[in-house]
Amino acid sequence: MSDTTEDLDTVETDASTLVDWENPPALADLKQDLDSAQVAHQVHVDEVDAWLRVLDGDQTINAKRGRSKLVPRLARRQAEWRYAALSEPFLSTDDLFNTAPQTFEDKDSAVQNGMLLNYQLNCRMDKVSFIDEYVRTAVDEGTVVVRVGWEFEEDKRKVYEDIIEQQPVVDPNTGQPVVDPNTGQPAIQEVKTGEKTKTKTITVKNQPALTVCDYNNLVLDPTCEGDIEKANFAVYSFETSLSELKKDGRYKNLDDINFESASVLAEPDHAVNTDDSSFTFKDKARKKVIAREYWGFWDIDDTGEVKPFVATWVGNTFIRMEENPYPDKKLPFILVQYLPRRKNIYGEPDAALIEDNQKIVGAVTRGIIDIIGRSASGQQGIRKDALDVTNARKFERGEDYKFNANVDPRQAFHMEVYPEIPRSALEVLNMQNNDAEALTGVKAFTQGISGQALGVTATGIRSALDATSKRELGILRRLSNGLNQIGRKVISMNAEFLEDEEIIRITNEEFIAINRNDLGGKYDIKLNISTAEADEQKGSELAFMLQTMGNTMPGEMSQMVLADIAKLRKMPDLAKRIAEYQPQPDPMAQQKAQ
Repeated sequence: MSDTTEDLDTVETDASTLVDWENPPALADLKQDLDSAQVAHQVHVDEVDAWLRVLDGDQTINAKRGRSKLVPRLARRQAEWRYAALSEPFLSTDDLFNTAPQTFEDKDSAVQNGMLLNYQLNCRMDKVSFIDEYVRTAVDEGTVVVRVGWEFEEDKRKVYEDIIEQQPVVDPNTGQPVVDPNTGQPAIQEVKTGEKTKTKTITVKNQPALTVCDYNNLVLDPTCEGDIEKANFAVYSFETSLSELKKDGRYKNLDDINFESASVLAEPDHAVNTDDSSFTFKDKARKKVIAREYWGFWDIDDTGEVKPFVATWVGNTFIRMEENPYPDKKLPFILVQYLPRRKNIYGEPDAALIEDNQKIVGAVTRGIIDIIGRSASGQQGIRKDALDVTNARKFERGEDYKFNANVDPRQAFHMEVYPEIPRSALEVLNMQNNDAEALTGVKAFTQGISGQALGVTATGIRSALDATSKRELGILRRLSNGLNQIGRKVISMNAEFLEDEEIIRITNEEFIAINRNDLGGKYDIKLNISTAEADEQKGSELAFMLQTMGNTMPGEMSQMVLADIAKLRKMPDLAKRIAEYQPQPDPMAQQKAQ
């Protein structure tokens, strides 16, 4: 009998244990796609790492001892002004998604979808945290990828139910059973006789999940020519444990995973999401391992036509394989570029534009600091023959003293001061700051963008500011388009995964049941991002319309416009009361009419 045993790390599991497809993919095939895309992926990782080093001011300065090693954070200063300007339009309103119908038939469905999307983002997720991470990732790394998934969790709890028995109705005066006059039989009533406990399965979570992916842990098809819709596969790696995999309920073959030899540190291609990557759990249930999730297309029926599927493995063990469970049958990733590059799926951040400016500013600033730092400022020199021993001691004690008559005191005493900074150095700093602000379009309270190139006039200044706002608006438009794509995916998932009687809380008193058949997402709905500025503009236009036409407009139309204005002003209770208001008729007018 041989003493050798098969190593679980080298034995690949067969996909036929999970699916009954005619042509299931082998693990070697999926790993081959991953390995082939690693070269292009590593190029992107190196670029982002370099941009983040510029953002953090992480630059090695080979300076002599005693010289300055300061690295100014010019890119970080520009980014800090970007964060609030780009995130505030999304966070300044509770109704982020504004759904409008293409036709009047879709009005009710559009309103329900918008209501549901905004409720899920405001009440079921951490909206502020997601938007901040969404915007900051785009500004820092140049590309943000959001994984749109679905969370479903059930739990068993004990509930109490009443024990109801049917008993005859007894007359309290006579003690005799009461006869039903219609049937002639004794009247029966239901009486609670006690309580009983029952274990019931309830839904704890049934909602979309949005995850901003780490650029290290997502490998995309490099042949998609800059369009993720054309990507044939995407591999996403994440940290998990045996306990989490069992709790999820979708994974199998968990007993075949070798948790003893598996380790997060053994996967150098995956970026650990903890501050201390050396920390690991020792017990099997909580020990972290790396799982890789492959989303792509494969000829699973051996007919020559590919179908979307998903497969997950840990080490060499398949733990999940099924057809794409999402209704749109697409990759569950939304990619947004901060500054797009032609035919490239990844974008660029501002740090890629102003890296050279930051280096020049750093070199000049270090030179200025060295000039000041190497001076003996505050030290005072005294000519040797200016004071005798007695008066020198008085001088040191701060007392009145007498100097020698043959010495001019203006030449005998010298105070060291900071040297003047060369004007050329300040001009170089100013020039580099102006150039950086011109490249990024950020006006950060320095002498930067101005209208002088267009003439020192109000028109020139306004043109420069308009150019800056258009630059920022272009970035904001791309971020908004990414959120629109996320909203459309969530709409299709709501139609597939929500229960028929999913209740959405509207106000403290009213509840509306959303019918799943009305949330298909296949009809025409215009989905856009609602901002406080846009709502303010719409409200002002409606108010002006009401002001100019109020005297000639019928009362019903005025009521409709007022309800829309209240809704745009974020007063849903007032909008509801205005829409449902019915004027009471005047009794005197009714009598006069009769």
